[in-house]
Amino acid sequence: MQEKLDGNNFKCGYVTLIGRPNVGKSTLMNHLIGQKIAITSHKPQTTRGRIQTVYTDERGQIVFLDTPGIHEYKNKLGEYMVKVAVGTLQDVDLVLWLVEPSDYIGEGEKMIIEQLRESAKQVILVINKTDTADKGELEKFKAAYKKEMDYAGIVTVSALKDDGLELLMEEIFNRLPYGDPFYDEDTLTDQSERQIVSEIIREKALRLLSDEVPHGIAVTVETMRTRTITKAPAKKKKHVHPPKKSKIAENSQSANVSGAPDLEAMLAGLKGGLVDAADGREEDNIMDIEASIICERDSHKGIVIGKGGSMLKKIGTDARKDIEKLLDCRVNLQLFVKVRKDWRNDALQMKNFGYKNSK
Repeated sequence: MQEKLDGNNFKCGYVTLIGRPNVGKSTLMNHLIGQKIAITSHKPQTTRGRIQTVYTDERGQIVFLDTPGIHEYKNKLGEYMVKVAVGTLQDVDLVLWLVEPSDYIGEGEKMIIEQLRESAKQVILVINKTDTADKGELEKFKAAYKKEMDYAGIVTVSALKDDGLELLMEEIFNRLPYGDPFYDEDTLTDQSERQIVSEIIREKALRLLSDEVPHGIAVTVETMRTRTITKAPAKKKKHVHPPKKSKIAENSQSANVSGAPDLEAMLAGLKGGLVDAADGREEDNIMDIEASIICERDSHKGIVIGKGGSMLKKIGTDARKDIEKLLDCRVNLQLFVKVRKDWRNDALQMKNFGYKNSK
């Protein structure tokens, strides 16, 4: 690959994905790079900040910028999200404008068109979710958008079904400038493990909670510590009785989510005698993670916790599975629920929760 990276035919550039909320920007980016980095859900405004990923092959290197949906905002967080999305237009070589398969062009789309015209950037119109549309009407949809502005290209795709993505990649590479790569070929994202972990937890909350709660939550990761358990010589195994599961009170603020079904038993066994690691290794790494789910109202706190702690436990269990895949080790996840009233309109609290460019 190195000879190809240094060749004269190598293309390289920044590409931003913009569009209205819930048009599939994060899903498309994840499928284009071949790995899930940005979280997804059916709820709008899932993406809140700029997420950068890097795709490299023999043709060149594409730095993708996934952005929040452009919408009419009602609070400082919404204002921040729109500024992030519009701000990327000045920093890129090419814009992918995602729309849904329709010939209706509303006020939201017209607002985006004005921003695109002002940026004077090359724009590829991407009509996504074609698996939900009548194939015979796609030309009608294209014609409706062609009336609004000129495009460098128009591509129809179904990001979810991986349909049309290779054609889209060809269109992108055809329009990028020649140049040396910005990043090493094994670079995938600028997101830290801590950032990705917090987003995984928020994704599970988005998918499990009722509609009135998710937009008012944030997730912070307080601690991430690796702990190594060394297996003693297995001369004789002790029978270990798993500890009884503790019940979580309905008004509890936290829940523990074990990194593996036998983790609590294994830890108890280490206190009392010899226990083999489940996979037979001499050492087992466990990542202890403490994270907080922030909500805006006391009533939302009860919903996040759920009856007997059931909802918090479910969020943690689902999140732990994805975090273990990310970190490639066992995870012991402890979740807390905290109330920070009206935090989406508090610039200082927003900054503390990772939304740092707001004013």
